[in-house]
Amino acid sequence: MRAGRVTGTHPEDGSGTGPTTPPRAGTADAPRQSAAGTPRRRVDVAELVGIRTRHPEAIAEAAARRARRPLLNESGRLMIVAADHPARGALGVGDRKLAMANRADLLERLCLALSRPGVDGVLATADILDDLLLLGALDHKVVMGSMNRGGLQGASFELDDRFTGHRPQDIERLGFDAGKLLLRVDYGDPGSLTTLESTARAIDAMAERRLPVFVEPFISRRTPGGKVTNDLSAEAVTRSIAIASGLGGSSAYTWLKVPVTENPDDMARVMETSTLPAVLLGGDIGDSPEDQVAAYEKWRGALQLPTVRGLVVGRSLLYPADGDVAAAVDTAVGLL
Repeated sequence: MRAGRVTGTHPEDGSGTGPTTPPRAGTADAPRQSAAGTPRRRVDVAELVGIRTRHPEAIAEAAARRARRPLLNESGRLMIVAADHPARGALGVGDRKLAMANRADLLERLCLALSRPGVDGVLATADILDDLLLLGALDHKVVMGSMNRGGLQGASFELDDRFTGHRPQDIERLGFDAGKLLLRVDYGDPGSLTTLESTARAIDAMAERRLPVFVEPFISRRTPGGKVTNDLSAEAVTRSIAIASGLGGSSAYTWLKVPVTENPDDMARVMETSTLPAVLLGGDIGDSPEDQVAAYEKWRGALQLPTVRGLVVGRSLLYPADGDVAAAVDTAVGLL
């Protein structure tokens, strides 16, 4: 038996045709049911740990044999599911402070989301992508490595977004398709200059390898109580886009990952700031069905703009208020 593939059942992909690929590592005998009854792949943590302890080389082997695809398909749109939040200690969704803490549950949700028609790929840190490789969930998907997770949520050094995740050479070595980095600029924090410089050098290193890099820029500040907040006003988002677009020696492989402004009607003017292709981020939209619907409407309008090419959304799709991951993902795909 090849390391990294163990007996079990593979989830249905929602097409009604049943399993189409052989069983992979970490699957148990019966799929869980999601809130709406959609079969959800059941992850066997013990089997995953067994491979990691006895055959750590299986991760590199799985990456080497992964079937790849172009970044964009015929539609020219991207639908990426994001799951790089845990590495920054950001485990909460709405009022659920540790919603993302159960790794098996998160992997099951990701496998279900990735199986839905129209989902192009995933953004995550190495630990999660390694698990997904062992589970065989990344064939024909866009795989995006998260590069800087050093700014831990709530830490005194939160705005020091150091590069603690995938390096450009890791993304190249593993045959992944893109990288993503977070760029938070606080005009009152001299350390933001270091963040800007390290971000520029990361963009250069990705461009040298002809690898796309998705830059997520914010103008940020601390409240009097010390909490870091991102300014989503039209002026602040405009400035963040202008700053991010000019970093590095080449913008040829740079994409932007941007929020919808506080007033969604401002997005048309804001997105005139750059000709770089952009995707919309989801963020923590709240914990009610009404919040979810409002987020869809914001995304719907912004997706009509010429530079906006898709969505990179995580918590609101993986942990929807009603628990129906498949329906949340399908609705988001429909907006494209």
